[in-house]
Amino acid sequence: MDSITLYLSIFIFLIISIVIIIPPIILFYLYFIDRNQKQHAVLRNYPILGRIRYILEQIGPELRQYMFNPDDSGKPFSRNDYTNIVISGKYLKTLISFGSKRDFEKSGWYIRNAILPTLTENMATNIHPKIETKRYKIKHEGLFHRKELLEKIEVSPWTLDEKYSFNIGEGEVKNPWKINGLIGMSAMSYGALGENAISSISEGLGMATGSWINTGEGGLAPCHQIGKSDIIMQIGPGLFGVRDLKGNWDWEKFNEKAANPLVKGFELKIHQGAKIRGGHVEGSKVNKSIAAIRGVEVGKNIDSPNRFKFLNDIPSLLKWIDRMKKEGQKPVGIKIVIGSSDSPNELLEQINKLNIKPDWITIDGSEGGSGATYQEMADTMGLPIKSGIVILDNALRKHNLRDSIKIFASGKLFSPDSIAIALGLGADCINIARGLMISVGCIQALKCHTNECPVGVATTDKNLQNALVVKEKKYRVLNYMITLRAGLNSLAAASGLNSPTEFKRNHIVYKDSMGKIIAGNELFPYDN
Repeated sequence: MDSITLYLSIFIFLIISIVIIIPPIILFYLYFIDRNQKQHAVLRNYPILGRIRYILEQIGPELRQYMFNPDDSGKPFSRNDYTNIVISGKYLKTLISFGSKRDFEKSGWYIRNAILPTLTENMATNIHPKIETKRYKIKHEGLFHRKELLEKIEVSPWTLDEKYSFNIGEGEVKNPWKINGLIGMSAMSYGALGENAISSISEGLGMATGSWINTGEGGLAPCHQIGKSDIIMQIGPGLFGVRDLKGNWDWEKFNEKAANPLVKGFELKIHQGAKIRGGHVEGSKVNKSIAAIRGVEVGKNIDSPNRFKFLNDIPSLLKWIDRMKKEGQKPVGIKIVIGSSDSPNELLEQINKLNIKPDWITIDGSEGGSGATYQEMADTMGLPIKSGIVILDNALRKHNLRDSIKIFASGKLFSPDSIAIALGLGADCINIARGLMISVGCIQALKCHTNECPVGVATTDKNLQNALVVKEKKYRVLNYMITLRAGLNSLAAASGLNSPTEFKRNHIVYKDSMGKIIAGNELFPYDN
């Protein structure tokens, strides 16, 4: 009995110590630390209480994203935009109820409908052969629990009919690139994204057919090739994947990549919308695999030059493109950002003068994303995508080059309607980056540059990447691409067109906040 009393007394003493004695000691210790530290004025004047401010700063982004931001606000993507991408990938649908949440009093772009739409069965898009995919079906959704089943389903590819497909580089190289679909992956390097994320995108787009992967400037990796989709190998000023041990261009390595049947072309990265500077990858992301592919040291920051050092003017750029096409016998494009209404003129004048041209020009809008850039670059350098498309399209027409040079557009084009508007303004094809990131699990944690992405997308950390299951996420990528194409096909039909390739400026309309409207071809007349 005495022993029981003793143990009980000890237990009560411990409880009292934990609840009553220890907390004041901890608070006194924190008070002493805060009062005497010299870094934070708030903590010196308001010890302990001042820590609440820093706690709220840390959890503020999450609170705003999930609790306080309205559905139609939030940057870079609103809650509505983010949710629409997730739902299309997970559930293979874009259906809504009751009506649009768009504020129709605000100015914005609209798509002109036809009096008599084109019948769906008359659209020049491929609905066969069917593709097998998997989607989630909600069986029960409660406040604290959702029960879902993963079911198999067959879907149409919605690729272009043979009449509307086209070749890039035809007549210029032995191996032109045939385009059967208008939407592909924008440049995202292995290193900026992890192996599992790129593998999921590669497999998903491969199953979708009629799409492509742009490697980004980080070189061609095995995870890019796993899905057997078309690949565009981007080459930046760092020359990753085509450089020798000294960092110089290596034609032997270039020809090795050109011999790969999956590589359909090459893209020289001159600019990027989010940064007119060299690419950057934190050393924490540079593992042995990335170092081997890029030809750099493990664990050290990677910073590309802000320009190709051996290309000092536009003629030298065009002559280099010409040699790339002759050596590799595959089409070559360039990626640029439009800075003003006269930005393309010098380039196009030199193209006509030398009779050397890239097979396509990718326009990257300033609203485009990046794994690592500087605020001043992202906010103010270069023009947004819609302006860029119109300027380049008009310039190509003015210089009689529109038929021979295709326009690829990238910059927050993630939905069927935004893609239709971009095509109407003058784009031929669309590149998507962050939409595909969201489809494989991105939650906009804004930690891409830290290697601490909590969902395993923008990280090379093996433990974090384990959260991203390729066998499941590849179907979300496939479903997202299929819903984009199906939606684009429906918009084209509603506009009285036979194919999304027929969108022109007269098919889109701009309405201002007063209700005045102007057709796209009147707002931006064609320069021809």
